[in-house]
Amino acid sequence: MIKSVFPVAIAATLLFSSTAMAQDVVIGVPNWASAGATAHILKIAIEDNLGLEVALQNGTNPIIFEAMDSGAMHVHPEVWMPNQQNLHDTFVTEKGTVAMNPNTVLSDQNMCVTRDTAERTGIEALSDLSNPVMATNFDTDGDGMGEVWIGGAGWASTNVEKIRAQSYGYDETMQLVEMDEALAMAQVGNATAQGENIVFFCYTPHHMFSLYDLVKLTEPAFDADQWNVIQPTDAPNWLELSTAPTAWDATKLHVFYSLALADTHPLAAEMLANVSFNTEQVNGMVYAMSVEGQDPAEFARAWVDANGEFVDAWFQ
Repeated sequence: MIKSVFPVAIAATLLFSSTAMAQDVVIGVPNWASAGATAHILKIAIEDNLGLEVALQNGTNPIIFEAMDSGAMHVHPEVWMPNQQNLHDTFVTEKGTVAMNPNTVLSDQNMCVTRDTAERTGIEALSDLSNPVMATNFDTDGDGMGEVWIGGAGWASTNVEKIRAQSYGYDETMQLVEMDEALAMAQVGNATAQGENIVFFCYTPHHMFSLYDLVKLTEPAFDADQWNVIQPTDAPNWLELSTAPTAWDATKLHVFYSLALADTHPLAAEMLANVSFNTEQVNGMVYAMSVEGQDPAEFARAWVDANGEFVDAWFQ
């Protein structure tokens, strides 16, 4: 029953199977900066210390999890929890084919404005966006509705932000914009430079907080009893079934890996169970990728060389 809601993932898994057979370890690479940097770091660490052949393969979260289940991929370098709770429940809890590394990087997820925007508009709470008068402060195309960037296409958090917009009511007053993160951050930079108002999804670890003076919009504290988040892979009418009228819960980033590695390459499985990063390190990765424009492979090579003792601990 679960597989029936992942048709694209199943097809992609079949396509990836030849790559998996040719390589000892295949690491999935989702489409955000820190995950790409982490994937390259894991690749180099495994190759240097275990002498295995490691391939990188782009994929969305559902595709990577489905591929870890089948053995076509072996690693997801950065899973955001609770964003991917549905995938965790399917492949870790129900199927038992994927494992979650217990080490975590702490994060948070919010909606932000620039401080100048807050001062010009008086906005303080996320619920303020449901007020049509407030929303017009963020109308850049003259259609009477404001615009808010809610994340990249395919992000689980983007779906959650659609649910939150519906729960708070600002889906009626604001256009919910999905776009590539680099373009969204460019818009933040332009709005800051030109003194324009802007509201957008914000999270840590991320370089945006080092570049701009940002204000997180206030919300009621997270309440698990009020959060009922269903992802599109779980039900076709996911949005109408979901509610999330409070702030996000504390967010944690984990490495996930296929348990099949314990049979084929047990030392790699042991290493992936030990891998750890801290928030400062991940912030540095995002800054290097997104602001400095470093090549991820070159960055990873330099990072591993500079953090030898830290990496060695993964293999003990």
